[in-house]
Amino acid sequence: MFSFDFEDKIRFTKAVYYNFRPIPLPKPFKDGTGGMGKYAPEQGCIELYDQTGACAHYTVGRSFVKDMLPRLLTGEEMSYNQWRHSLYWKIRNSGFQSGQAVEVGSVDFMMLDILAQRAGKTIHRFLGAEKDWAAAYKGGGSILLSDEELVEDMVRYVEEGFKTVKFKVGSGEGKDMERDIRRLEKVRKAVGDQIGIAVDANQRWDVEDAYKFAQLAAPYHLEWLEEPIHSHDMNGIKRLKEMGVPMPIAFGESMRISYAYETYIEKGVDHLQPSLGRMSRIDDLIRIRDMAREHGVTFSSGGRAAVNAYFGCLYNENERIEYHEPISRPVAEYMLNVPETKDGKFICPADIPGMPARMNVEKLEKEGYLESRTIYYPDK
Repeated sequence: MFSFDFEDKIRFTKAVYYNFRPIPLPKPFKDGTGGMGKYAPEQGCIELYDQTGACAHYTVGRSFVKDMLPRLLTGEEMSYNQWRHSLYWKIRNSGFQSGQAVEVGSVDFMMLDILAQRAGKTIHRFLGAEKDWAAAYKGGGSILLSDEELVEDMVRYVEEGFKTVKFKVGSGEGKDMERDIRRLEKVRKAVGDQIGIAVDANQRWDVEDAYKFAQLAAPYHLEWLEEPIHSHDMNGIKRLKEMGVPMPIAFGESMRISYAYETYIEKGVDHLQPSLGRMSRIDDLIRIRDMAREHGVTFSSGGRAAVNAYFGCLYNENERIEYHEPISRPVAEYMLNVPETKDGKFICPADIPGMPARMNVEKLEKEGYLESRTIYYPDK
């Protein structure tokens, strides 16, 4: 495994926070537990400068400015791992599943951006990637779509070159399985038997209802059933597997640290799914990837696709990233250096040092979505 043991000293000298007005989605989006809504999740982005003039760029929420910036703009100079260790244990009382733990992961990401810029390498090459593409599957399929709209989207995804498609289940607050299965039958008929179909319940059911759904869905040969029950119900997962759920089950996007994935494997999870924007440590993505390889389970990674694609270059062709179109595509319209999609892959540029994909602040401002710009310096 590539070592994330960097000794380069980093001192943060300035931060610029761009606060966004809500960015509307083209269509409201809803999953089985009512998530997402009418707007993109992005609240703002930050530019974080170091003493060499390198500038990391990342989307963070307003809480990052309040909780994390004061810990960074201290004038201290530390190595990458010293910063990570210091910040991680300072937030321990908030819990390692907390928003503050994720903010530590955001700092981790931005430090890697800075170090890659210093090295003159695109971030995936800096981290050891030997290729410039990431394999992907494509997801969407809001509960709000009609059957016809859902089928149309899934067929389009296949026509674009994606070999696996995913959509939401949990209709009628999880009670309308008849609708879910009807939609699954229509999608399977439309895309054929050679295309993988996954469905995501977003933790909608208890064990008994999840098993009931899995039995009803079995004739349609799901590639995986994602988060059918609460993501922390480890013994529920074990029981579901012992009952003989007839397809692979996937979990992971709700967890923040690799230790949880060890437990997932022990309880029988077949598909591990860490999410880039939700981890407390970026090297956990690689640790979980290697864990999956060692134990013979499958691996994929979620997160904003235009950014996650660069990390997907560290995975093999069977280790895919998710392209969640209803959220990622509208946000990508306000981004720079978005990787190209072709034949089910993201093609990443390798000639821009650091993390190339970043928000297009000028376009956001031009279209009225930039509410404010605030500059922060270390306390004297």
